[in-house]
Amino acid sequence: MRSRVWRRWGPVAVLAVFLPPLALLVSGSLHRPGLPPPTTPDLLPSPVSTEGYRLAAELGGLVQATLNSLLVCLVAVPLSVVVASMAGFAMARLPRRVAGWVAALSLVALMVPAVALLVPRFAVFRLAGLTDTLVPLVAPALIATSPLFPLVYYLAFRAIPGELWEACAMEDLSPLRTWWRVGMPLVRPATAGTAALTFVLTWSNFLDPLVFLYDRELFTLPLALRSLATLDAADFPVFLAGAVVATVPALVVFVVAQRDLKGVSR
Repeated sequence: MRSRVWRRWGPVAVLAVFLPPLALLVSGSLHRPGLPPPTTPDLLPSPVSTEGYRLAAELGGLVQATLNSLLVCLVAVPLSVVVASMAGFAMARLPRRVAGWVAALSLVALMVPAVALLVPRFAVFRLAGLTDTLVPLVAPALIATSPLFPLVYYLAFRAIPGELWEACAMEDLSPLRTWWRVGMPLVRPATAGTAALTFVLTWSNFLDPLVFLYDRELFTLPLALRSLATLDAADFPVFLAGAVVATVPALVVFVVAQRDLKGVSR
């Protein structure tokens, strides 16, 4: 009974919290640039104007920045899912004691701030001549983007009965084929969640582009929004239009992932 109540009213509670700010964000982006901000929230501006979106694309280079961010995500998300799932599968096949130590080390790595690794990462990429390229933005996917994601897959693979792995061994399946043909279809919820979180982390990454990118043609969407934030206060619809452009893809990814999870549960 509690589970049914949560499934029915939980999304309603989440929407009640997040929909009003999103509505104000969209309505603010439809104001005419150059006018003073309204003193009270105005859900339906008069007149409705899309000039902010045009100026955001023109002044902030949102089109090129969006393409750059999409390119980084299209490479980083599948690569991160593959690396995380293979690492989690390997951990699940280890003896319990060894896997426990590896999981503990992953938790320790998870507690290391990303800023602490920024200087050595910059030194490595600069020595390799890869600064001012998109490579440093994709490189974290080679280690699954976050230590959390291999742990998610480890727990998902460990929940599968061991008899299934033994049957795969009896059928003479290699570990790689067992991972791909047997394991991955059974952990689709973990894949959907990992892909969605990786997309959001990569899409909203501001620090790495700020440090590694200098050419404006390579700027990602967070850097383009930073340039729009320096505009005059009367041009707030331009910045809000850029914020809408940056928010919509993340919402779409979460909706698709949620639908995938519902399809699996059914």
